[in-house]
Amino acid sequence: QVQLVESGGGLVQAGGSLRLSCVASGRTFSNYGMGWFRQAPGKEREFVAAISRSGSNTFYADSAKGRFTISRDNAKNTVYLQMNSLKPEDTAVYYCAAKYYANTPSTVRGYDHWGQGTQVTVSS
Repeated sequence: QVQLVESGGGLVQAGGSLRLSCVASGRTFSNYGMGWFRQAPGKEREFVAAISRSGSNTFYADSAKGRFTISRDNAKNTVYLQMNSLKPEDTAVYYCAAKYYANTPSTVRGYDHWGQGTQVTVSS
């Protein structure tokens, strides 16, 4: 079992930036494909970005392309989501997720392990 803990959320003005972190424990981190999802009130959880086990492959939702960057540091058991040019519609709880020996899954069902989430609020 792998445990995931997100951090880095907060309140930011439109156009600002935030970097989310997700620290994994319990298993060999480099064996897991990692993803970021988000869920706004009253909406379904949606895919944001994913990264392969080595970090060589990444995949983004259209809403994240050009503004968000996913990365990982396997030595630190951490995956990051750098978010720039934030918009009010980016407001949501952001979750990191892990899937054993996966590449870059982009669906909720593609992941087995989830963090508790971190709130991101973008004011206009």
